[in-house]
Amino acid sequence: MSKRKLNRRQQWRIAKIQEEREARARKKAEGAEQALEEADLGPEQTGLVIANYGTQVLVESLAEPSLRQRCHVRANIETLVTGDRVAWRSAISERTGGLGVVGARLERTSELQRPDRYGDLKTVAANIDRIVIVIAPRPEPFANAIDRYLVAAESTGIAPLLLLNKIDLIDDSNREQLQDLLEPYPALGYPVLKLSTKTGEGLEPLLATLAKGTSVFVGQSGVGKSSLINALLPEAGARTGALSEATQKGTHTTTAAELFHLPSGGDLIDSPGIREFGLWHMSEQALLEGFVEFRPFIGHCRFRDCRHQGEPGCAINEALARGDISERRMNSFLHLRNSLQEE
Repeated sequence: MSKRKLNRRQQWRIAKIQEEREARARKKAEGAEQALEEADLGPEQTGLVIANYGTQVLVESLAEPSLRQRCHVRANIETLVTGDRVAWRSAISERTGGLGVVGARLERTSELQRPDRYGDLKTVAANIDRIVIVIAPRPEPFANAIDRYLVAAESTGIAPLLLLNKIDLIDDSNREQLQDLLEPYPALGYPVLKLSTKTGEGLEPLLATLAKGTSVFVGQSGVGKSSLINALLPEAGARTGALSEATQKGTHTTTAAELFHLPSGGDLIDSPGIREFGLWHMSEQALLEGFVEFRPFIGHCRFRDCRHQGEPGCAINEALARGDISERRMNSFLHLRNSLQEE
């Protein structure tokens, strides 16, 4: 999607509207905060944000996972996202309206960010260990699209995993093409798993991988992310419905992401906001570093402004000629670089 171009007046109006909304939210939050008394709240404990409703969040107690409570967020706390760990106090009196209170956000180990339509980076989930890039035989996957996701994952510092879903759709017409498509990635350090939710083949290895930490799924429409989540979490639909009903009780009803506990271990964050990644916020240097096999050669070209397209003394092209960089990945880099200029 192309980056939206705004004139100065449009940018000022958007900023003004946002400031007014934030001021109203702060005023309401401060009023709610003043209404709470120490006797209405339990002792401070550590919790996990499993859903976000704007100025309120759904928190799960880490010491007692069965304790989940919608919470008011104190006005001086930085923005919370799903996956955040927080210090909070549960409501023990009806005078709070059943709302607990988040008093602090704990340090994040990682942030999953994506650019919004104005090009600003927005954190959409925290403390992620793994990005699962889902592809399928249909719609037909392309190397450029896979490499775009890998570059985006590399820019976050979060480990990516390639998952070929719907392997029951593999036949003689696409088998060799898919093998050629995926063949380079394990050698680059990117694990590849194959799965069919229809037959169950490959489900156990995926569950074993997801059991280690917190994961998110990304991928284009039609690759089967929803059916995959339903296969891993049969209760996800019911949970989503319950959360949707819960959001109707407050004025801020947008749920940015939801965190689910997998029965076999590990957590899964699901959100439309983190299924697609744009790269328009990236510099050409960051894009270059997003190709892991390019890194040993970056900065070794004869010319500082080398474009890596046939210039003499280009270390990237020399690595390409030796086979240290594949022609396919080089073509992906050039394609993505051109798309950055268009975006």
